[in-house]
Amino acid sequence: MTAPGTGRGIGNGERAAEITTTFVGLPRDSFRILHVSTGNVCRSPITERLTRHFVTERLGVLGGGLIVESAGTWGHEGAPMEANAETVLADFGADAAGFTGRELLDEHVIRADLVLTATRDHRAQVISMGHSAGLRTFTLKEFTRLVNAIDPATLPSLDEGVVTRARALVRAAAALRGWLLAPTAEADEVYDPYGAPLPFFRSVGDEIHQALDPVVTALTGVPTRA
Repeated sequence: MTAPGTGRGIGNGERAAEITTTFVGLPRDSFRILHVSTGNVCRSPITERLTRHFVTERLGVLGGGLIVESAGTWGHEGAPMEANAETVLADFGADAAGFTGRELLDEHVIRADLVLTATRDHRAQVISMGHSAGLRTFTLKEFTRLVNAIDPATLPSLDEGVVTRARALVRAAAALRGWLLAPTAEADEVYDPYGAPLPFFRSVGDEIHQALDPVVTALTGVPTRA
């Protein structure tokens, strides 16, 4: 899906204010990760379901208040995941069942504790929606680079809960953002495989996996199983 995204969502201030009022008062016992791409049928579904799968591999269950979602800046509301994306997930043993595409809305950004985007353009679109999203919105590869520079010993232990550890991780990454720049602009991009053959989808899946692995390790405190 290479059509330019618009970060479409609730277009008037009154409705956005209503949503803000609704969600600001939620109890802080959960941590929402929102993956964002363009159509929400290729990259962000792969990233969403791989995140769930890799967390479950490490912890035995996806829980502890961790919620993983996705949406698209030009999202195909209700659309199924691309067949090649499902195949990529199957390669990793991850579950693609029940997925439907979503258009990115203000409420998704408001509720998210961490937004991970496929590209810098998606990141800019999320931030332009407002809701103080700047400090919690990164490209996936940008976040990986920052996470790799964080000493795990400085993070809360898993005994304090995944939510507490995840919030500390985001704060630490945001503090490092201005110091650890990408070597090239392309280094922070995951390119769109929409319409490409399966081998390209698999290369994108491998790219997402390599970026997610240190992030999930930092979130859970558990390294990849041998």
